[in-house]
Amino acid sequence: MNSFFSPSRPGPKPWPNRKKQTNKSAICLCSVSLLAVLFLSVFFITYSEIPKSIFSISSAFSGSVEFPQCRSETLSRTLLGQRFLLYAPHSGFSNQLSEFKNAVLMAMILNRTLVVPPVLDHHAVALGSCPKFRVLSPSEVRVSVWNHSVELLRSGRYVSMGDVVDISSLVSSSAVRVIDFRYFASLLCGVDLETLCSGELAEQSQAYESLRQCGYLLSGVRGNVDGCLYGVDDDCRTTVWTYRNGGSDGRLDSFQADEKLKKKKKITYVRRRRDVYKALGRGSEAESAAILAFGSLFTAPYKGSELYIDIHKSSGVPEVKSLIEKVEFLPFVREVMSAGKRFATGTIKAPFLCAQLRLLDGQFKNHQESTFTGLNQKLESLSLKNPGPFHVFVMTDLPESNWTGTYLGDLARNSTKFKLHFLREEDEVIVRTEKELASAAHGQKFGSIPMSLDSIKKMQKHCSPRKVSNVQLYVEEAVCSCASLGFVGTAGSTIADSVEMMRKFNACSS
Repeated sequence: MNSFFSPSRPGPKPWPNRKKQTNKSAICLCSVSLLAVLFLSVFFITYSEIPKSIFSISSAFSGSVEFPQCRSETLSRTLLGQRFLLYAPHSGFSNQLSEFKNAVLMAMILNRTLVVPPVLDHHAVALGSCPKFRVLSPSEVRVSVWNHSVELLRSGRYVSMGDVVDISSLVSSSAVRVIDFRYFASLLCGVDLETLCSGELAEQSQAYESLRQCGYLLSGVRGNVDGCLYGVDDDCRTTVWTYRNGGSDGRLDSFQADEKLKKKKKITYVRRRRDVYKALGRGSEAESAAILAFGSLFTAPYKGSELYIDIHKSSGVPEVKSLIEKVEFLPFVREVMSAGKRFATGTIKAPFLCAQLRLLDGQFKNHQESTFTGLNQKLESLSLKNPGPFHVFVMTDLPESNWTGTYLGDLARNSTKFKLHFLREEDEVIVRTEKELASAAHGQKFGSIPMSLDSIKKMQKHCSPRKVSNVQLYVEEAVCSCASLGFVGTAGSTIADSVEMMRKFNACSS
């Protein structure tokens, strides 16, 4: 719709009736005034309800910000001379897990301690599209993740990736050093763990100001800080990270923006393959920085290359090869796997097929028919061997109330041939698992910087979450890993990839 002052709006007609014109003008001005009052009212009401981020990029360039955390004596005292790797996860849980695996590899190659991040709310932070060369800059992603992490702490919903995924094998084998983000932020920002995790962060408090300064620092919006922070600003638009991959360092990657896209977005840069150790390891400008901060670490195969990271084939380095094998599959913690097995054996009580049907989100809502076709073909194939009835466990983002008129609705009505099973957030197995995860607090048990007894007690008392999100998804994946009649997933879904990986490594029987 054109704005009121749009130049495309037609001009006045010649020889207008002056009386009518005056009346129209009065009516028009009155309407505009009413609209203006309405708009301002709605704006202020809405604005007052928007949770304020701890800082924004626009405010980062106004006023002066000093970083007392970066004084050499402070770094030596608080971080014990260690060097850390920070990154900014985003999108859904499966994407975040994929980034975590890449972060583990990067931390090992660069000999840095990995800061283990929280599990972010689904799509609370979105990167954009690497294939379309339309992504947020690394500093913008880091800002968004920092703000959301603080919000999770303030609302009692902070859950570490280490609370959900079993990383004990990585830590016990010394494959990588780790530190929980909460403890790291407490040390660097000088904020007591009790204050950090309690949610009592008044905007005028010293703790809030310390976190604000840390946000400026770690996001890199003010640039790098010698000896303290090096922000990696190379993203998937310009770089594919490699490691000891022959003589490919500096070469053009096989995937580049096509001519049409170059003209449309005025792209003048190219994508190059760069050795991550040569660029950010020993002898580089980044080496001396206590904190190395990446943006997104998500990658995926695309048109014969990788979107951002291509080090999974560095088999010539034994240590890297071993770690690649370790991180290929990181299982859920025992509370999640036990819940999935319990539902499979105690509720379904029969051999079953798992159907993962992503039907509403993003690109998937336009391919519902093909998704249902895949399930139908699998069920017809099973029918040739056994007349049924078949037990089918369904994990889908389509609410049960909307199944009517879909293939799922048809299956649900055909109760003589199919028995459908699915989970709800209020189911006992989900509620129980949520409580168990909050109580177990696995992520608090790992760390390369020793915690004082007082810090351990504060972490245990104040940092356990009051609410654990995504539990239904975790348990559903665990159930699907136990499906003895097979698995049907949605093409292109990272959730389907995750389930396939669990099945490949026999997670249900482990």
